[in-house]
Amino acid sequence: MRTPSSLLADRWHPSAETVRRAALAALVMSVVIVVTGGAVRLTASGLGCTTWPRCTGESLTPTPELGLHGVIEFTNRMLTYVLCGAIAWATLAARCAATWRRGLTRLGWAQFWLVMSNAVIGGITVLTHLNPYVVALHMVAAMALVWVSVLMWERSKEGDGAPRPLVAGPILRLAKVLVLVVGLLVLAGTLVTGAGHHPGSSGTMDEPVRRITLDYDRLAQAHADLAFVAVGLTIAVIFVFAAVKAPPAARARVRDLMAVLLLQGLLGFVQYFTDAPELMVGVHMLGAALTWIAALRIPLALCTRADGESAAAAPVPAPQTASV
Repeated sequence: MRTPSSLLADRWHPSAETVRRAALAALVMSVVIVVTGGAVRLTASGLGCTTWPRCTGESLTPTPELGLHGVIEFTNRMLTYVLCGAIAWATLAARCAATWRRGLTRLGWAQFWLVMSNAVIGGITVLTHLNPYVVALHMVAAMALVWVSVLMWERSKEGDGAPRPLVAGPILRLAKVLVLVVGLLVLAGTLVTGAGHHPGSSGTMDEPVRRITLDYDRLAQAHADLAFVAVGLTIAVIFVFAAVKAPPAARARVRDLMAVLLLQGLLGFVQYFTDAPELMVGVHMLGAALTWIAALRIPLALCTRADGESAAAAPVPAPQTASV
């Protein structure tokens, strides 16, 4: 049965470079939506629109009575459509390429459904008057979207064959442990924000915005401890990759992660001792997304994929091991 995408594929055959650019655009927009979502919180505009999916009970768009907060919240909602447009471009480019990139198409659809589910979670945050745990889940879902966007972008540079490791199994598992630690670090950051200085709205006299009831200082200390663990493990991975002569791309990506972690650590300490100024927290949220991307790209550099039809005939690279 003919579908609109198959009809488009008969007429449009984007190059591999176009597919890569489209996947990168989707990734960039996934980071933008994280930053603008943070701007909604930091400007206390989380309840700028009083309900969902409408902005008010009677209006789809913000009314003058809602002021600047309504405009900020509604703009963030509208950027979801821009994000969906970038994802649609990437998905259609993968579908219409001269050789149909089925794996990339599935990753594009996964991004779309993550956006839809996170839109619902965002609506629930409004309907629950910024319940801090729902807000944290909203951020986690946004980071899941970044994860899938990174996968699509990296896979757009490769073939569609089965992944073939370039290093021994324990080295690949070590890289995945590093990703897990960075993921826990980001998760802890959402809890610190949920207990911290920026609830997302001033609420009302009758119903102030709820906060995570755990002690803020202890959460911040746990977050800092995880940061030290992440930095220490990254240093260890740098030396291990050098010892086993890991692919140059993987070694470069570990160094990138180290640089981002150090900058994030500096920002985190400064904002803690300066009562978390809004601009600095916003930069820290951008840094969290970039840290997550840097970590995710490391294990992806330890495998390669040939074209699907030639994968069976391609030689398997011998994993690099350290000499004794």
